[in-house]
Amino acid sequence: MPVIWLIDAYRAGERSQLRALVQALGWPCEIRQLNYRKYNIITHLLPTGSVAGIDRASAESLHAPWPDLVISCGVRNEPVCRWIRQASGGHTRYIHVGRIWAAPSLFDLVITTPQYRVPSAANVVRNDLTLHQVTPQKLQEGFSQWAPQWLDLPRPFTAVIVGGDSGPFTLGPKAAARLGLEASEIARKSGGSLLVSTSSRTSKEASLALHNALDAPHYYYPWGPDRDANPYWGILGAADNFIVTADSIGMLSETCATGKPVFMFDIGGMRKGYEVERDFRLGGTLFEALIRWGWQALSRDITLVHKKLVAHGRAAWLGEAALSLQDEEDTDMERALKAVKGLFPQATVTAGFD
Repeated sequence: MPVIWLIDAYRAGERSQLRALVQALGWPCEIRQLNYRKYNIITHLLPTGSVAGIDRASAESLHAPWPDLVISCGVRNEPVCRWIRQASGGHTRYIHVGRIWAAPSLFDLVITTPQYRVPSAANVVRNDLTLHQVTPQKLQEGFSQWAPQWLDLPRPFTAVIVGGDSGPFTLGPKAAARLGLEASEIARKSGGSLLVSTSSRTSKEASLALHNALDAPHYYYPWGPDRDANPYWGILGAADNFIVTADSIGMLSETCATGKPVFMFDIGGMRKGYEVERDFRLGGTLFEALIRWGWQALSRDITLVHKKLVAHGRAAWLGEAALSLQDEEDTDMERALKAVKGLFPQATVTAGFD
């Protein structure tokens, strides 16, 4: 089997995607975590191979025997991974997940999603959603651990999964209160209850406004750093349907993977013809201008993901009828795995680890 170096991502969501891919491949893997030099921006953006953007100890840790495959994401890791491929004499293949900053031709494979607007190429796999670690086993484990705490709540369970500000979109008190009222109405009409979870990106103001607006039976989890106290996997396993704030592609990916109905909540400005009072954020206004007039590589357009999900029947907007899920030839992960394994038709191990 091919041997992998996972050059670790420096954002939690990206780390989760990389681990999901490596876990699904099942090939020998070593995780390499790098330390980056401050204020070294130019190196990250050059389409060359270089270790100038990482500190000396990190650079010295990258040496032969070289892996068959290096997997990573993030602009800081691009020149490092290209350097590894060059140092191996072209032996090592390089797979990048998510946004790319160089041309697709400088990678062996790119696995991405619509919001990054990566140009089409033979070595680009464009999935609807990001890779994830949702499995029937993890859902069952989460359900078994947390369901006893919700025995007094009536079913069906509508899960409300809450993100935060994202690019031009702002999840402030106005949007949060609207979410609480709409979700409560759905719970009352169904005779059920809500399982509500905020996230690390949910502001305190939005969290308070949401909690105050809930007037149906509910369980409410305000996010905290204690991972053992986080009921997220229990909610994924127990929910009968989902309401997800549409700012989070990762949470949409994970909820869609459960196979249960998913409804996207528009926090404001996410689709044409839907006008609501929006929360103001200066950064959001500037980002909106960047998407419209700036360098495309600097921004992402998550509305492209929303359109794909609706078109493929994988999610619907809250307030609209649920769509019938269209059968896909492959799931997002299956497409990714097929492309990765296509780089290694012989699947032989020619390198090892220290």
